[in-house]
Amino acid sequence: MKKVPSCERETSHWGISLAAVAAGLLIAAGCSQQAKEKEPVVSVQTTPAQRAAISQSVSTEGVVFPLEQATVAPKITSTVKKFFVQRGSRVTKGQLLAELENADLSASAEASKGDYEQAEANFALTVGAGLPQQIQKAELDAASAKAAFDAQQRIYDSRKELLQEGAIPRRDFEAAEVALAQARSQNEQAQRQLADLRRLGKEQLLKSAQGTKESFEGKYRGAAALLSYSLIKSPIDGVVTDRPLYEGDLATANQPILTVMNLSSLIGKAHIPQAEAAQLKVGNPAEITTAGVDEPVKARVSLVSPALDPGSTTVEVWVEARKPDPALRPGMTVAVSMTAKTATDAIVVPVGAVFRSEEAGDYVLVAGSDGKAHLKKVQVGIRNKDSAQIISGINAGDPVITTGGYGLPDETQIKIQSAEEEKGAVGKDDEKDKKGAADEKGAKKDGKAGGTAAKSGKGKE
Repeated sequence: MKKVPSCERETSHWGISLAAVAAGLLIAAGCSQQAKEKEPVVSVQTTPAQRAAISQSVSTEGVVFPLEQATVAPKITSTVKKFFVQRGSRVTKGQLLAELENADLSASAEASKGDYEQAEANFALTVGAGLPQQIQKAELDAASAKAAFDAQQRIYDSRKELLQEGAIPRRDFEAAEVALAQARSQNEQAQRQLADLRRLGKEQLLKSAQGTKESFEGKYRGAAALLSYSLIKSPIDGVVTDRPLYEGDLATANQPILTVMNLSSLIGKAHIPQAEAAQLKVGNPAEITTAGVDEPVKARVSLVSPALDPGSTTVEVWVEARKPDPALRPGMTVAVSMTAKTATDAIVVPVGAVFRSEEAGDYVLVAGSDGKAHLKKVQVGIRNKDSAQIISGINAGDPVITTGGYGLPDETQIKIQSAEEEKGAVGKDDEKDKKGAADEKGAKKDGKAGGTAAKSGKGKE
């Protein structure tokens, strides 16, 4: 064996070491390049934060009611004599709607009216005649009765003496005694009437006459009121929406026979949670939307109940539409949107661009110039279904990630893609999926055809 010099052996070892180092560097460089290639790049869409007006709205469902509604019911039970309106008739306040049978009530009212007029005439005579004339007449009557009594007393005394002497029969004396008793009674009555007139005076006489007059007047008014109850009149302006009875039917007291609604103003009644109701106040603008109507009906908040509904612990809110659309009718279920507050010059981003986590709170992702997504903590103000107000955290014009940002970590490599590009990419993927499905379907068809041919050849053999 040939012996290798020591210098050549050392050179050989050094060459092997250098080759190993070079190979290691190449492997490391390859791994590093491969790591860079594997770093994810996420496609996103952005929208610049803008300065615009934004409103806080409260949306819910409600039921439409007329602002005024009258359920007309009679106070008496009687047969319907005549209806003067139909369903859909427009009526005014005080207009006669129906008449009930009232012949007996009319007769009673006329009799009471006669009694009242008589009492009124007596009162006028009492006031017109005056107390002095009555007292004078009573004095004359009293004097006449006293004179008759005195004369009869003298006759009685004379006949009594004659009877004792036996000059006249007893029956003449008894007749004089009866006449004296009658004269005494008439005299006492006349004297008592004169004393009463002098004691009571004019004021008491007037009170007595006035009391009689007012008593008959009250009876007449009661009879007239009963008669008026048979004439059914409209309490409000509006439209007749219900008339369940017909002429000849029995109208029962306190049971509805007509319904009148004022449709010039309609309200949407809604029940909303306490927290949302606290943001509303009377006068806030609102909109009422109903199915089949393109444009919402303009309205305003007319009532925020000061108390909670005991059954649902919600707050009842009324939204009034002063010029409602003809398609809006009482009883409909509608969508109600109320504007609680408005910011005129605010930094606004799409509501879908605002995220929330336990660690960061509210935040948005901003596309940086370094090609990465940067997490920005923000303070959110007004928020509605489309947009959100950013009070602090970003500036107007910052490119906020609106699509592809959900769950995206901070400092992630991103690629900004327009909506048209994403639509085109989705279209290509759909075409690939359709083509793959078609190829798979063709392959299955070919396989099935081959199997059929094989079976056919086997049968021939």
